[in-house]
Amino acid sequence: MTDKNLHTKLSDYARHCDEVLLNSRFRALLDEANEAVSTITAAELHPLLDEVVLLDVREPEEFSSGAIPGKTLLTIPRGKLEFMAIERIAKVYGDDAPLVTYCLKGARGALAAYQLQKMGFSNVRNLEGGIAGWLQAGYGICNYLGTLRLA
Repeated sequence: MTDKNLHTKLSDYARHCDEVLLNSRFRALLDEANEAVSTITAAELHPLLDEVVLLDVREPEEFSSGAIPGKTLLTIPRGKLEFMAIERIAKVYGDDAPLVTYCLKGARGALAAYQLQKMGFSNVRNLEGGIAGWLQAGYGICNYLGTLRLA
């Protein structure tokens, strides 16, 4: 059995996310979240990178591939958000801090933003299209290799 490289694993995961979105029950939940949560485009977010708290809700192996370079960046995987939000966000930045959630394509970010709103956070938006949308808009992500952009 051979190990897949990180790029292959992330590509496989992206395909899996697309398949999950086809599920009607999940789609209904996502539609509810998207209706309740404000979004922000990559172009709108870019000039605000020093003013917002970016919340990357991807899994650690996804985060290691690169993150949006903001002044304040938190990484809390979506599955741990409810358990960590008060300690890592509210107690440090307040529950009215300008938060922007993001994931790979936008679904987990929307669900995270929706849940944060339900928990009393009042200034939450989700990055439209996730980190994939950020890259498609021509902006870079940073990791240990430096800044990376789509070709």
